[in-house]
Amino acid sequence: MPETGEPRAGEPETARRTPLWRLTPAQRLLEGGALLNSLAFFAAMPFAPLYLSEHTGLGKPAVGAVVGAVALIAAFGGLLGGMIVDRLGAVPLMRAGLVCYVAVYGLLASVREAPAIVVLFLLLGGARLMVEPGAKKLLSHAADESPEHAEGRVFRVRYMTLCAGAIGGPAIGGALYHVDPVAFFAVPAFFYASYLVLVLVRNRDLVALQPPRGGGAAPSARSSVAATLRDRRLLAIVTGGIVVFFVFSQLESMIPLYMKEQYGDRTEGYFAALFITNAVLALALQLPIDRVSGRIGRTAMIVLGAANFTLAFACFWASPSGLAWLYAGIVFWTIGEGILLPMPDMAVHEMASDEHKGAYFGLSEVRQLGFFLGPFTGGLLLDAGTAPYFLVMGTFVFLCVPLLMRRASAAPAPAADQAVRTA
Repeated sequence: MPETGEPRAGEPETARRTPLWRLTPAQRLLEGGALLNSLAFFAAMPFAPLYLSEHTGLGKPAVGAVVGAVALIAAFGGLLGGMIVDRLGAVPLMRAGLVCYVAVYGLLASVREAPAIVVLFLLLGGARLMVEPGAKKLLSHAADESPEHAEGRVFRVRYMTLCAGAIGGPAIGGALYHVDPVAFFAVPAFFYASYLVLVLVRNRDLVALQPPRGGGAAPSARSSVAATLRDRRLLAIVTGGIVVFFVFSQLESMIPLYMKEQYGDRTEGYFAALFITNAVLALALQLPIDRVSGRIGRTAMIVLGAANFTLAFACFWASPSGLAWLYAGIVFWTIGEGILLPMPDMAVHEMASDEHKGAYFGLSEVRQLGFFLGPFTGGLLLDAGTAPYFLVMGTFVFLCVPLLMRRASAAPAPAADQAVRTA
């Protein structure tokens, strides 16, 4: 058994846990980059449905399709990006992706034609597939060097870092949204430029995180694809992640449009406050969630996470009766989010060998398909009425339970992978 005291599959994690915030210098470097990424993302993307609706004339399903397509591109390009990471290294691809981010947001600040706006938003998906697999692979290697995070808990820290960025990002975006499009899009461009500078300055430290290849040769594309597609645990996790992201995407896509029908011009302010509340709670609740998960086990946590999403949709549905229902809903939403969202990356970290980490994390990006299907389907359901929308979303989330439970009941990893984790 690994020295971290990781439990057998399906058993409660009862071993004593070190605090999540104890990070190595390499982990702090990567978390700093993740913070800049989060600030940039949440300063613009939560307001993307409103921006597209107001500046392109698209209807709700079309707006949902464009917003979801950003994730769709990253989903189906993720495996390719991951394989390139395994062959060429994570850092060069991250640099290219960050340059793309800066250029796209710079152009969004200047263009006003609807087709150009749509195309530029879609290019954000391409930038994502160049940055995310490499960043997660480097963080996984950094976790391997830190026994207290070897079981993947460092990805809970990453989730907390993203939440911290989500506190500042929507506040900035909400303040600048009605001021000027140039200022609104210049902010994420600045944060991604800062991330790029960090990668360039600390290039040597980041490259050093990748262990030398045993045989000196990079894995072939065929072997990477075969290794990922043969792992049924990985495929189950990816499918479960699609379900979770399908539901989770509603907060950034259809919930603002639902609120627009209820609150009109006050929506931007209310939504920014709601989103910041979500981020603050997510940051505060992750430590208790980590402790509880060590006591009751993964299977019970999966069910608990799905149930909280269902309660959240019920509260949002009741929100016309008063704003208090929105905030009650965001509490339940945040608990479900805090439980379920870090699980796929934690699972991939545990099951992937060093030579295929990029491909595994790349294929796991297919779960971003949920961010395409969710807004598009949510737009159709919301056009049909609030009752179909909330009933479907509140029950659909439970489809993730048997899929994510595969991780809890899976057989031990192959000997080669065990050797990597326990060496």
